[in-house]
Amino acid sequence: MTTTVVLASGNQGKLREFRELLMYRDIRVVAQSDFNVPEPEETGLSFIENAILKARHAAKLTGLPAIADDSGLEVDVLKGAPGIYSSRFSGPDADDATNNRKLLELLNGVPEAQRSARFQCLLVFMRHHEDPTPIICQGTWEGVIANAPAGENGFGYDPIFFLREHNCTSAQLAREEKNRLSHRAQAMSQLLEKLRSIS
Repeated sequence: MTTTVVLASGNQGKLREFRELLMYRDIRVVAQSDFNVPEPEETGLSFIENAILKARHAAKLTGLPAIADDSGLEVDVLKGAPGIYSSRFSGPDADDATNNRKLLELLNGVPEAQRSARFQCLLVFMRHHEDPTPIICQGTWEGVIANAPAGENGFGYDPIFFLREHNCTSAQLAREEKNRLSHRAQAMSQLLEKLRSIS
C-alpha cells in the first residue's frame, strides 16, 4: 500500500530529489504547496529545531505524515556560516545566484586549504502533528568551496561545492550519483532504515 507523505517545503529542487530518492518505495511525496500550506517562520536556532517546526506545521495543516528537512552549508573559515541561514544568506530576496555570489566574495583570496565546508541535512519524519517522538536523521557531506561556479545539475550551493575525490562540483555530478552521495541521500537512507524497523 502506498503511503502519502507531505514534504514540508516549497522548494522544487528538494521535492524532485525526495521523489527520486523514494521512487522505488511505497511512499508518494506531495508538496505542502499542493495544500496551500504557507511556509512557517523558521525561528529555530539549529537545523533540528527548524526541521521539527516545519514538519509539525505541515502535518497539522494537512493531516498527513510529514517529512521536513532543514539543510544548509557550513563553511569553516566563516565559523559555520551560512548555516541555518543558507537559503537567505544574501538577504530577504535571496536566490541561489545571489547567495553563491555573496559566499564567493567573502572567500575571495582565501586559499583552498582554508575553504573546507560541508552540507548538513537534518531530516524529520512526523507521523502526525502531535508526534512526541519524531524520527530524526542527519547526513553530512564534506567538500570545499570552489573559486567559481561550475555545473548545471542541482540547486543552491551545488555549483560551488567542490568534491576533491570526484574532481568536480556537486552540480557537475550525474543526478544518480548525487542521489547516492549527498547529505540528503545519507539522511534519507537512515530514515528508510528506521521506518522499516517500526513498520
